[in-house]
Amino acid sequence: MIQIKNLNKIFYENTKKEFYALKDINLEIETSTCVILKGISGSGKSTLLSLIATMEKPTSGEIIIDDESVAKLPDLHSSNFRAKKLGFIFQSYNLFNELSAKENVSIPLIPVGFSQKEINEKVLKALEIANISHKKDELVSNLSGGEKQRCAIARAIVNNPDIILCDEPTANLDFDNSIKFIENLKELKKLNKTIIVATHDPIFDNLDFIDNVINIKNGIICE
Repeated sequence: MIQIKNLNKIFYENTKKEFYALKDINLEIETSTCVILKGISGSGKSTLLSLIATMEKPTSGEIIIDDESVAKLPDLHSSNFRAKKLGFIFQSYNLFNELSAKENVSIPLIPVGFSQKEINEKVLKALEIANISHKKDELVSNLSGGEKQRCAIARAIVNNPDIILCDEPTANLDFDNSIKFIENLKELKKLNKTIIVATHDPIFDNLDFIDNVINIKNGIICE
């Protein structure tokens, strides 16, 4: 379970003026559920994902994942936590164009200490789940937008994480590839992953595998 308690994130404009990106967020997300964080650009949903992923630290408040407080872990511990628990699918993919799909997917495994044989096995399995194994040796620069997104999915799941976070994952996809991405999410949920998607794309409305939709506006959860 993910528990978020009295979470605040404040940015300072011109070093003086406070801007609340998130204000008094209280939220519980059950294990193995799929949750949508819905809101327009600038609403705070991407900031909330970054805090859950321990890529940023809150101004105040708590984030508890599987009974571990993670909100203010030191950087090294945050990296280890992400390597074991989290997969992140970025809006802009965040892939290395000069590397192959297989090489991109292997990157999260390198610091963990697996043997080359173990890395190869895990990478091939992730590529297969994401339906991109036929492009494993292709440079990312030669992949289409949908193929890059599937490569990003494979990278996010290669560590077999419990939690998968998606930040505007269909923003750069056409309709057909967006539908394919949704089918990927559906399959990942069947693997008992906890999935959180930050989006304002109406394509996520009324999907049968979504357990909860959380509306965020101006950094505040709306009823």
